[in-house]
Amino acid sequence: MIMIGVMLVVGVLCLVGVCIAGYLVAGHRVRAAADLASLSGAVAVSQGRDGCRAARDNARVNGAVVSRCEQVGDEVDFVITVVAELRVEVVFSGLPSAVSATAHAGSDT
Repeated sequence: MIMIGVMLVVGVLCLVGVCIAGYLVAGHRVRAAADLASLSGAVAVSQGRDGCRAARDNARVNGAVVSRCEQVGDEVDFVITVVAELRVEVVFSGLPSAVSATAHAGSDT
């Protein structure tokens, strides 16, 4: 009986560890995707193209989805803000199924 209890505790701890690791990895990936998307959007705006479209394309390539994109300013002095979301692979009831991150990029003034 003691061995069954020990195995049960170890199994639960492994399950919790996998869940935590899944959220940590998703958090790192979504922050990187948001940063890259905002940078590609800023480059696109400086070249006269649509920054939000470039940000969405870049986020999709990195496995994320842009939930909000906003450009403030003109082609010379601007800031582009991107909010990206990424679904978590291991989801338990009561926990969120996606994580999000916000990134800003713009021109040097």
